[in-house]
Amino acid sequence: MRSATVAIVGRPNVGKSTLFNRIVGGRQAIVDDRPGVTRDRNFAAADWAGHRFWLIDTGGWSSVDDDPIHAGIRKQITIALAEADVVVLVVDVKDGVHPADREVADLLRPQRDRVVVAANKADEPARETGHYEFHSLGLGDPQAVSAATGRGSGDLLDRIVA
Repeated sequence: MRSATVAIVGRPNVGKSTLFNRIVGGRQAIVDDRPGVTRDRNFAAADWAGHRFWLIDTGGWSSVDDDPIHAGIRKQITIALAEADVVVLVVDVKDGVHPADREVADLLRPQRDRVVVAANKADEPARETGHYEFHSLGLGDPQAVSAATGRGSGDLLDRIVA
C-alpha cells in the first residue's frame, strides 16, 4: 500500500513552511518573512498516529500573471495538487480572508472533500475564534493552529490522516 501524499498550499507568508517543519519535526524547509523564498516543491516523509505520509511544501500562490517566478510557483503548486490525496490550505487568522485565499479556495472547491483549512497564527486562545471567518471559503470547518508553537497541530494532523 502506498503512502498518502499531503500538499500544503496557500498565499505567501501564511506559515506554510513553518507548518511543514512542525509536521516533519525538523527544519527542512526554509522559513523567511520575505515572500517568494519557497519556489519549488519540498518533500519529506511524515508520521502521525501510525499513519505515514508524504508531505509537500509549496511556494505562495500569487495571481501576478506577468511575473515568470510566480508563474513557475503556480505551476509547482498545480503539480503538487495533482499528486496530493489531501490538501492543506493554510490561511492567516491575523490577516483574515485575503483575496488570494479566495482565489486558491476557488481552485480547490471542486475537490473540497480532500481539503483541510488550517487557520494559522492562532498563537493565543483569543485569536482562535478568528478562524471562523474562513468558513466563507466554502471548504468546510477551518482548524485553528499555530505552526510556530504547535497549538492545534495534533487536531490538524488527526483531520489529515482521517
